[in-house]
Amino acid sequence: MIKSTLEQVISEDLAEIWSILNSEEKRIITDNFEIHRFKKNQIIYAENDEPEYLWTLLKGKVKKYKDGVGGRVQILRLIKPVQYFGYRAYFAGETYVSSAGTLEPSILGTLPMKLVEDMIRRNSDLSMFFIHELSRNLGSSDTKIVNLTQKHIRGRLAEALIVLIDNYGYEDDRMTLNIYLGREDLANLSNMTTSNAIRTLSNFVSEHIIVVDGRKIKILNEPVLRKISKFG
Repeated sequence: MIKSTLEQVISEDLAEIWSILNSEEKRIITDNFEIHRFKKNQIIYAENDEPEYLWTLLKGKVKKYKDGVGGRVQILRLIKPVQYFGYRAYFAGETYVSSAGTLEPSILGTLPMKLVEDMIRRNSDLSMFFIHELSRNLGSSDTKIVNLTQKHIRGRLAEALIVLIDNYGYEDDRMTLNIYLGREDLANLSNMTTSNAIRTLSNFVSEHIIVVDGRKIKILNEPVLRKISKFG
């Protein structure tokens, strides 16, 4: 990819950050930004790895997850274009406490965290951008903890489906979720066993809230689904 094309990609996909950089900072990012292509279900980084890069999802879908007791996996967060991730551990001086992997073929960009740190020290607007991102993610994590511990199974699965709607939207029919998750991933997002996820999905089908066709899920009644999610 020639430099001018790369700069165009960066300026369009990273517009929110691009707008608060000066010309020298833009040149530094263009010179150091690398694009990576990942296959479906490929690990981006693993728990206990050293954080080296600011990761940016340009196209595709990514999950952040953590291995739990007895081999169970908990999906902590879903990443959508264009979101930044993988930097909290660097600022905390820690190794990664969770892993990241693709849910479908994805294109990601990286910048070395040392370069990002140097830019943050010089650009207060950029530092506020990352403070805002970290604060927003912390708030979402706090809400997720409460929901996963206090909601019943129906509420947790409904919330997981709402998260998929809010993150990835619908296909052209405005009903089919624009993401195909296996039952295990859906269970891991909802903090339940796969058998409970399957049973609850079947209940939603019988109640005419959703239609399930393999990995495709069509939402028939989003207001009811949001009501179940809200009241748990």
